[in-house]
Amino acid sequence: MATELAGGKMLLAGEWVEKSDQIEVYNPENNEKIGSVPAGTEEDVKNAISSAKDGAEIAANLSVRERMDILTKAADYIEDHLEDFARTIALEGSKTINEARSETTRAAETIRLSAEEARRLTGESINFDQMPGNTDRMGYYFRFPVGIIAAITPFNDPLNLIAHKIGPGIAAGNAVIIKPATETPLSAVKLAEAFVSAGLPPKVLSVITGRARDIGDVLIESKDVNMISFTGGMETGEKIAKKAGLKRLSMELGSNSPAIVRTDADLHLAAASTVSGAFAAAGQNCLSVQRIYVEEGVYDSFKDLFLQKVKEVKTGNKLSEATDMGPLINEKEAIRVEDWVKEAIDAGALLLAGGNRNGAHYEPTVLEEVPSDATIVTEEVFGPVVLLFNVKNLDEAIERANDVNYGLQAGIFTTNINAALKASRRLHVGGVMINDSSDFRIDAMPFGGVKGSGLGREGVEYTIKEMSEERIVAFKLIDE
Repeated sequence: MATELAGGKMLLAGEWVEKSDQIEVYNPENNEKIGSVPAGTEEDVKNAISSAKDGAEIAANLSVRERMDILTKAADYIEDHLEDFARTIALEGSKTINEARSETTRAAETIRLSAEEARRLTGESINFDQMPGNTDRMGYYFRFPVGIIAAITPFNDPLNLIAHKIGPGIAAGNAVIIKPATETPLSAVKLAEAFVSAGLPPKVLSVITGRARDIGDVLIESKDVNMISFTGGMETGEKIAKKAGLKRLSMELGSNSPAIVRTDADLHLAAASTVSGAFAAAGQNCLSVQRIYVEEGVYDSFKDLFLQKVKEVKTGNKLSEATDMGPLINEKEAIRVEDWVKEAIDAGALLLAGGNRNGAHYEPTVLEEVPSDATIVTEEVFGPVVLLFNVKNLDEAIERANDVNYGLQAGIFTTNINAALKASRRLHVGGVMINDSSDFRIDAMPFGGVKGSGLGREGVEYTIKEMSEERIVAFKLIDE
């Protein structure tokens, strides 16, 4: 019997709204319907934006203590309903139940961090007398909210990525309109429930469910929206940037993350870390390890260890405690990954593991000797495929790691501090993980990339700064 989750409504300016036109939500593992949400319209978005004008003023006037209390209560709500949130994430998306529990815990932590950072959103004094002729001036700056933030999120982290938009947005005193992924809207609706329960004033938050083609442009192009925070693909990000007009943009646009394994590395650590980094969430993670450059002196040894670890990855039912990797988000994406692998093999790549598809499930797959111009080398695969490359030295590894139009994070395995520092300086990415894979992040660190990987930085403290602006206050002192 199919499992159906509560749903059917969206949050429009603090009010729960039902509509006759519904979008059905399916479990990608078996195509069972698990719920539905309203198909939002252009008119719904306009209403949300209109209400958000009042919401932005309400949010800006909340005291720091009020913002902190709301955020803390929302985090408490998530923790009190952890299993419900985790089950929702697992059923509507690709994550296993264990991965979903981890995401739920992280989402609560993200919102709790937002509460803590709200108290630290301060300014500082400015010495105007540093410039000749200004000894009679003094002043300071403080930060004020951007206003209305439109946040567009993907399917792969349907709870925590939204927490990274709502939490900092409210901490900074903004109104927030969320447009979640059509494939995974139920987690977003549940998060809205947490904020309503926490006492967030009406009009401050809307969660508009619907198809991007119906509601995306009106949200992006509205002159009343002051900032767009988008997480998703580079192609979509470029389209948004062209349509958005003169407003703030924060974009995390994915990656094609490399890892480097040197001859002095702990090979067991490197193999375990990169297998985990490649196949967690079925590779549908912007930080997933996609390319591994191994120095020739340890290439064969590393490959043997890596392939042994790949064999230990357990695929199957997402709700099983024993499962390590579930399906892709839908069969269409699994077919695309399958096609990219076949294209690489036809061009001369060697298949070392995997390569088989069953519906939306695709086996953990490893390739070597992949031509440098293959799609799976140059683009983000966003699936459970990793590529092994034999390189002569660190210089070659860094050069090849940089040779794509992405730069989110990278990993390097080495016991040589000089090599680690060299890589951290020369890898053209937003983050370098030493003796860890690219798939490492805590929600408090600055997170973002260069090149096609995006604009700006997330991470709670840094997002709050992106979602606020400086205002200078200068006094000219007058003798009485």
